[in-house]
Amino acid sequence: MRLSLCSLALLPVLLFAGCHSPYVEATVSNQTQQRVTLIEVDYPSASFGTQALAPGADFHYRFKVLGEGKLKLTYTDPANKEQKSEGPHLNEGAEGPLRIIIQPGGIQWQNSTAIH
Repeated sequence: MRLSLCSLALLPVLLFAGCHSPYVEATVSNQTQQRVTLIEVDYPSASFGTQALAPGADFHYRFKVLGEGKLKLTYTDPANKEQKSEGPHLNEGAEGPLRIIIQPGGIQWQNSTAIH
């Protein structure tokens, strides 16, 4: 009787242990010598961003991809000019790390093979 109660108590743990929700772990890095502002990353079905990113700083954000489409980055440079860059295509359910690097010469997109 005691063994069956313990087994019954562990059943929900075993059921949920196999569940996995795919997500993208994004990092936006400012590798310039100046602060950038009004950073926005658009992805299928939503967007995220931050007001400002200091030189050498990173901004982390985790999101779930619903739908499909291209990533887009928009930010304001130190000269108050809006900069835009189009990134890789994401399919629904994509997962893995994504790194967006703002450099003096432009934007570098680094993504894992799980992001299409």
